[in-house]
Amino acid sequence: MTAELTVHELIAKHRPTLDQALEAIRTRAYWSPHPEHPKAYGEHGSLDAATGKAAFDALLGTRIDLGQPGTDDWTGGEVSPYGIELGVTYPHADVDTLLPAMRAGQRAWRDAGAEARAVVCLEILKRISDRTHEFAHAVMHTSGQAFMMAFQAGGPHAQDRGLEAVAYAYAEQIRTPDTAEWTKPQGKRDPLALTKTFKPVPRGIALVIGCNTFPTWNGYPGLFASLATGNAVLVKPHPRAVLPLALTVQVARQVLAEAGFDPNLVALTTEHPGEGIAKTLATRPEIKIIDYTGSTAFGDWLEANARQAQVYTEKAGVNTVLVESTGNYKGMLSNLAFSLSLYSGQMCTTPQNLLIPRDGIRTDEGPRTYDEVVADIARAVDGLLGDDARANALLGAIVNPDVKARLEAAAGLGEVALASREIANPEFPGAVVRTPVIVKLDGAKPDDEAAYMSECFGPVSFAVAVDSAADGVELLRRTIRDKGAMTVGAYTVDADVERAVEEVCLEEAAQLSLNLVGGVYVNQTAAFSDFHGSGGNPAANAALCDGAFVANRFRVIEVRREA
Repeated sequence: MTAELTVHELIAKHRPTLDQALEAIRTRAYWSPHPEHPKAYGEHGSLDAATGKAAFDALLGTRIDLGQPGTDDWTGGEVSPYGIELGVTYPHADVDTLLPAMRAGQRAWRDAGAEARAVVCLEILKRISDRTHEFAHAVMHTSGQAFMMAFQAGGPHAQDRGLEAVAYAYAEQIRTPDTAEWTKPQGKRDPLALTKTFKPVPRGIALVIGCNTFPTWNGYPGLFASLATGNAVLVKPHPRAVLPLALTVQVARQVLAEAGFDPNLVALTTEHPGEGIAKTLATRPEIKIIDYTGSTAFGDWLEANARQAQVYTEKAGVNTVLVESTGNYKGMLSNLAFSLSLYSGQMCTTPQNLLIPRDGIRTDEGPRTYDEVVADIARAVDGLLGDDARANALLGAIVNPDVKARLEAAAGLGEVALASREIANPEFPGAVVRTPVIVKLDGAKPDDEAAYMSECFGPVSFAVAVDSAADGVELLRRTIRDKGAMTVGAYTVDADVERAVEEVCLEEAAQLSLNLVGGVYVNQTAAFSDFHGSGGNPAANAALCDGAFVANRFRVIEVRREA
């Protein structure tokens, strides 16, 4: 294999970015090398909007042949939530052939060292970044995200999360020195002297099980954390969202080959309808690491059955916001309305339960009863989405029929404070677009508890009446402990309530946002600064991204020699 890129060239090109990433995770300050604005692309080899759209259009109806060993069939069938049949086909693997081929390249990749692996990963990310416009359309038409969200979350924000994982992986690998001279005095006798070497070694082959809603944002952390720590990575996308990860694998294989490494270090496999290949792969002895985002049921199954692997799961939770009081009522309503509406609530961080004292709350505009607060939140959502063009830009499309069914069933769970309505998308008449529903429930009624204590993924929120702020805090605690939460929010001007909520989140390990009234929302997290999930409650057993997310993807092996 002839290298077209030398590791030395890649270090010269990407080491400054790696150093900036390392500094960012140390300081937790804002930083990103990936522009968020579409107009920033089109120079220095990157695709502009028109070229990126043309590149995506050219993919439709084609076969993506990755040149992998063991391809025994081709699969496809993705239909965009916007009503377009993609018509793209992908390799289906004979894993008995593919997995040994993936292992073959690990020795050279291991021996290349942490810095070489990091800069190769950064070159992969740079080439993906240059094609952000193309990837944005791929994400949009597999996830149902509106274009701007697909562009940002599926592009620069996902790339940031991948780079963040590389930075953490590099930092953990260099924590131990490569060599050490060890001398132990023995009094009058000659000292004991050893030369020791320490090498990070990979666990084996990592499996990334992709999700439907955020294929790149949720897929990149595990992919790049495993690759940067020396492991080969097999990507198994969600059947409805293959294209963005197939393009990612294609880029990774190209870069690895050009840098003189085995392209089979990164591979893709898809599945036939109903095949359930994820379960088969997850228990293969060659699979040593698994990254999964999706339903609690399958996440629990992986944790229980994939005993040979280190399993990282992001499952589901019941995200909760306590509304006790506020010094900026209009700002609170606006912030909550956006949080409930963004991507039709199809985010693992979207608030579901709004806990509101039944006697009402204090605001800068005077007291508001429970009914008034709920009605005002409903009006804020209605106002935000009153213009259909703006609503389409915020809501995107319903990703699958299950979400639509949950939305329609939610109206029967209690008194509807805000009914969902259908919105037409003139550009994509086949899109299913629905506004959120808000249902009023009583926290003291056992029948209502069955609804609000279950995750209802999609544009569904419950306004839960609680007896008091203290009652709300305890319900918050029980929800996190029993069901988990990716996010928690609270609105209060009372220092005691604030301390109580913070204490619950510290004790139950949940990420908390307090009194958000501006342009930052509870369902958004920033790479290099915010932790996504905690790994400490039932919603997820890992956080994106911290040392624990990367450190167990490799082990340090020591060789001792007489000096």
